Amino acid sequence: MNAATPLMVVDGAGVVVRWSRRAREIWLRSDAEAVGRTALTLVAPDVGGPDASGDGSESGAAPLVVHDAGGHPVDLRVQVMPLPDGTLAWGVFEATGSTALDGTRTSVSDILRANAHEAFFVLDPALRVLSVNEAAAALCDVAADQTLDRPLGELCRPSRPQEFEDVLRRALADGTPVTDHPVGLEPVEGSAWERFANLSMFPLGDGRGAVVSLTEVTEPLWTMRRLEALGSVRERVGRSLDVVTTCQELVDALVPGFADIAVVEVVDAVVRGEDPPLSPLGRDVPLRRAAFRIDGPAERAQAHPVGDVRAVPAPTPYSQVLGDLKPRAVTLDADTPWLDADPERARAIRASGARVLLTVPLALRGTVLGLLSLYRVRPHDAFDSSDLTVAEELAAHTALSLDNARRYTREHTIAAALQRHLLPPEPPSRTAIEFAPLHVPADAGAGTWYDAFSLPGARTALAIGEVAGSGIDAATTMGQLRTVIHSLAALDLDPDELLARLNDAVVRLAHERAALPASDPLGRQPLRASCVYAIHDPLQETCVMASAGHPAPVVAHPNGVVHVPRIPTGPLLGSRDGPPFATASVPVRDGSVLALRTASFPVSEGPDDDARDPLRVALTRLDRPLGEIRDEVLYRMSDTAGRHDVLLLLARTRPFPPDRVATWSLEFSPTAAATARHHARDRLQEWGVGEETAYATELIVSELVTNAVRYGASPVRLRLIKGGMLTCEVTDTGGAAPRLRHARTADEGGRGLFICAQLSHNWGIRYSAQGKTIWTQQTLD
Repeated sequence: MNAATPLMVVDGAGVVVRWSRRAREIWLRSDAEAVGRTALTLVAPDVGGPDASGDGSESGAAPLVVHDAGGHPVDLRVQVMPLPDGTLAWGVFEATGSTALDGTRTSVSDILRANAHEAFFVLDPALRVLSVNEAAAALCDVAADQTLDRPLGELCRPSRPQEFEDVLRRALADGTPVTDHPVGLEPVEGSAWERFANLSMFPLGDGRGAVVSLTEVTEPLWTMRRLEALGSVRERVGRSLDVVTTCQELVDALVPGFADIAVVEVVDAVVRGEDPPLSPLGRDVPLRRAAFRIDGPAERAQAHPVGDVRAVPAPTPYSQVLGDLKPRAVTLDADTPWLDADPERARAIRASGARVLLTVPLALRGTVLGLLSLYRVRPHDAFDSSDLTVAEELAAHTALSLDNARRYTREHTIAAALQRHLLPPEPPSRTAIEFAPLHVPADAGAGTWYDAFSLPGARTALAIGEVAGSGIDAATTMGQLRTVIHSLAALDLDPDELLARLNDAVVRLAHERAALPASDPLGRQPLRASCVYAIHDPLQETCVMASAGHPAPVVAHPNGVVHVPRIPTGPLLGSRDGPPFATASVPVRDGSVLALRTASFPVSEGPDDDARDPLRVALTRLDRPLGEIRDEVLYRMSDTAGRHDVLLLLARTRPFPPDRVATWSLEFSPTAAATARHHARDRLQEWGVGEETAYATELIVSELVTNAVRYGASPVRLRLIKGGMLTCEVTDTGGAAPRLRHARTADEGGRGLFICAQLSHNWGIRYSAQGKTIWTQQTLD
């Protein structure tokens, strides 16, 4: 304060006619509270102090007892002098070198001097402005002398006036300082931007008013928000190799914060993994709404539901962006002309209260993957050039992530299709067994498989397995293993022997994989697979099974007992070391259900968990169609989607008709062949077998029995089975292994197996601890 400027001016009657800013700071009284009042009511001479005019001069300085608006004394030295303008008025000046002992004035001065770059306001107890600095006047966009005696809320124009005033009054009442409280301010004249500031308030105590500082942080705040949005997108978007999930990650990263509403629409072909179209995008190319998020209620704010597929109407900003791949920031109001071209979006925009739109293309290398649309709802909230720059950066990152997800989807779509073609169709029901498979494929495609096929002797082979990994490599390896199993099963091997030879094949495939060039990532992936192979024999009512690192089947019996048999679990296929494979024979009565499953299929191991086990619960009721049991298992599963296949093969055993099986024990003598022909002829005639097939069967029986008597050991047994094919089996206890020979023209023998092979559809040898069985199969007319 200039010493030549009076604190106040009083007229000849002692009434205050002028009140200065310095006086407002000292007395904490506004002009309205001071002007027109008698000065003595504000300033009273101290009776015990020195006389102000004791030296006889017309001016003097004396300590005066000054009271502020709250009645608190303020010690101050002043001088009273007549004004030189000739009027009958006196000026009250602050004495040179005067020290204000009142802490209020000292603190105010210190704060204003130390923080001159911030906007400072001195308020009276009614929150009216007593004094401001130049920064405060600039913040309010008014002249300094126009700020006095006005409420602070009226000057600052906060976006939420009531909330702003509540903060001030609560702090004033409690006497507790407020620091860095964020507030929004309406834009100054000529600007459309909402402003933001940090509010700090320091009450002066005893209800004497307060000092308030406002620091504008609009630009730093928006810079921080932009950086946070960009960082959030880089951190969160692209973690999933799924197109739709990637879109959802994008809107979750941007709302709230950078935008109030975010919509991502993707070219529908991209979602399926197909190549994106080139720019400009045709008007008839459909886009799928892949993700939507709003910071608030969304009942009517969506133009179309997520998953909706349709072309973008034109002409609109969306169609323009998809045409030239340039982002656009658009103001939205009732007069926006292009809204008529898209009534549904217009309705949603009005319902949401959106005021501005920023639409950005999701493009990569000249191709169009989709469109990002961002909306802001708050008043005076627009998109500027910095927002456009950030939006382009995050759109570029998202487009790259979408393209990676698209390529992944395409590869695994091919893998899933390959797997479907390599899996067998649903096995047809047979005389002694019926099937109901359940396959819930993983999105990425996998190497799981099942198989069921007939073996001689009315038996059925069941297999289920899984190749580690996913994608095309796993699916093709699965196809190789399935082919190997079929080839080995044709040799009529026991389950443990078949798995041992299958393991040898996997070891060879693993060696080939390891020998791939170093640039091929497949060479660094170990080849591992698991498998269960089982043979069901309806005539013996048993199921012999072996496992290579795979879960054992679940067996449900007609009496309601459901259990997982304990079978020896061998090493995973592809292991060079480990215990040998072993078999287990499980009794299986007619009407039982075998459930072969992949490792990802959940099954409880104890009876306490039966109520939560979908498979065990479904298998407790076997008196219904097998397909219905399969469907109940699916319905009871809590989650069937994931990175792993869910595969289940249900097989229900049925009794084999006893009148279709004939067994004879033969004497170990040269007459055994004639006896066998006689038995076979009578039974084939009884079964109604065609004459040509019956004649061929007699020759086969004769040759096989003759070989058994000549090269085998007693006892000898003949068995005929009429199922889907006609099976002839001759069993003896000899250990000699017969072989197929091509006899020379002059040879008198050696043509037995050759004749059998020519007359039958298939033939083979099956060994057991009791000997061997030579069998043939013939098709029936």
